[in-house]
Amino acid sequence: MKRILILCFITLLACNGFAKNPDAKKIFPFPYTKIVLDNGLKVFFIPFDSPGLVSYYSIVRTGSRDEWEEGKSGFAHFFEHMMFRGTENVPGKMYDSIITSIGADANAYTSDDETVFHLNLASVDLEKVIQLESDRFQHLKYSLQQFQTESGAVYGEYRKGRTSPWSVAFEEMHNLAFDKHTYKHTTIGFEKDIKNMPNMYDYSVSFYQRYYRPSNVVLLVVGDFNKAKTESWIRKYYNAWKPGYVEPKIEQEPKQLAPRIKTVEYEGKTLPLIMLGYKMDAFSTKNKNYLSMVHFADLAFGETSALYKKLVLDEQKVQALETNPGVNRDPYMFEIYVMVKDEKDIDYVLSEVRKTIDAYREKPIETAQLNELKKRNKYSSAELFYTL
Repeated sequence: MKRILILCFITLLACNGFAKNPDAKKIFPFPYTKIVLDNGLKVFFIPFDSPGLVSYYSIVRTGSRDEWEEGKSGFAHFFEHMMFRGTENVPGKMYDSIITSIGADANAYTSDDETVFHLNLASVDLEKVIQLESDRFQHLKYSLQQFQTESGAVYGEYRKGRTSPWSVAFEEMHNLAFDKHTYKHTTIGFEKDIKNMPNMYDYSVSFYQRYYRPSNVVLLVVGDFNKAKTESWIRKYYNAWKPGYVEPKIEQEPKQLAPRIKTVEYEGKTLPLIMLGYKMDAFSTKNKNYLSMVHFADLAFGETSALYKKLVLDEQKVQALETNPGVNRDPYMFEIYVMVKDEKDIDYVLSEVRKTIDAYREKPIETAQLNELKKRNKYSSAELFYTL
């Protein structure tokens, strides 16, 4: 049986009273130092009380946002996979064997704006990991056959995602919300582009050469380590990395002048979904309008909110109520997701969401309530540190 997914887009969410009395203290609560190599590579050292353990992050500031060329979406996510294929010095199987032998945990993820490779390991193995990571970031090499095999796997991942109503809805939401900006496609890319990916080996090499460059990467070293030794290892293994980053030609989205609404039918079985996206500013720790929306998401739609209590707990008309104030480099959306238990309640639930938004537009919240909320959310904002 098919169920309806409703997606709505409105141009502006203006809330009252959330940016008052800003806390002047820095968001990040731990001491850190930063160095910049001559080739532009930025490195943050963050000592932390984790005896014998350290985390090593390589943040590539390229995500699906940077896929600006027609017909070539999906490559940022593709390289999340391909970076584990290895180099001439350390082929993929050898890399995996070394990581396993030292008991490290290695993984990666891709988002709209970045691709992140991360390892948790014993401090005594830190130099070995720096050597391995610097090698694959500078000398990744893969054959045409490996490329085609992995691109086929990516398409399989896309098809698997289509079995989830959430994935279908997100894809439709992005496509509806944006006309010009590359946020129009989701992280995994447009299906037609992914299907054609096995034919774009030469382009994949170009993508790697343009974006996997030192000035487009940030390293984080967090935990129990000797800062002087670690800096010397990073300089030793990364200094030869050649510059060459090429800025993507991203077209900014024109101002949206009217709401956009689309109804989508899912091929399988699902409860009805309502998704709303309100256009908002890009992420910035200095933008009070943006920061206010982070608190607004918790206050108006979080598990302690009046709306959650009414729709989820008391009336039990809603299975899930969630929000996402997008942490994005360019203007994005404040997203609200609602899974409704019965299709006949869609209009009622949608009206309750809108009433909540209108209420916060018209009346500022109490200062004591705002301060308590800011105190509760303080450490959840530490993830924003790497943009400093």
